Amino acid sequence: MRKRIINVLMLASLGLLPAALTTGCAVTRHQETAGEYGSDAKTTARIKTALYKDPLVKGTEVKVSTMRGVVQLSGWVDSEQARDRAGQIARSTPGVIDVHNDLLLPTGR
Repeated sequence: MRKRIINVLMLASLGLLPAALTTGCAVTRHQETAGEYGSDAKTTARIKTALYKDPLVKGTEVKVSTMRGVVQLSGWVDSEQARDRAGQIARSTPGVIDVHNDLLLPTGR
């Protein structure tokens, strides 16, 4: 009886082995290549530098993420003009395909 249980467990684990070994590839799908990552990192750095230099936008309060040329701006700004200016800076940066401007204004103003 014990030998039969061991055999069943061995067959079950051998049957699941191919599935376990091939599902790891699903994790790497839809991720950036090393070249894309480097390009996106440069784009992010250019945008952050421009935001730091701009007197209207507080660059320290804006988070910039880039994935395959699509930029997302998040964080806080003091005014609608600063929000618009940050989006304008991001759009004018080389390598940017699209900008998602998710910057927020403090409530109560």
